[in-house]
Amino acid sequence: NIINMRKAKAIMTITDTAATRIKDLLKARQNPLDMAVKVGVKRRGCNGLSYTMNYAQEEDKYDEVVEDKGVKVIVDSSAIMFLIGTEMDYIDTDIRSEFVFKNPNSKGE
Repeated sequence: NIINMRKAKAIMTITDTAATRIKDLLKARQNPLDMAVKVGVKRRGCNGLSYTMNYAQEEDKYDEVVEDKGVKVIVDSSAIMFLIGTEMDYIDTDIRSEFVFKNPNSKGE
């Protein structure tokens, strides 16, 4: 019996611009224990969910960890089912600078 071992697909992907911005933010932090960002979701009124993002020092037991492009993003365990297949990007224009989550499963964006 040969078992086919293949790397599991990450919950979400991180663009180059998002990874660069995360690196910059973590570098600028005064707390050297902050080694990642943690992404989650919260209820937003009666019409859906909004994304949350905070600095993190470690992951909780059931969180999912995405390590890509030299950064570590922790996906909160309660958000995993909402973030599957999502691309995390960073947009910097004359009008706005923000992380953007491109979620193929989201309705009504």
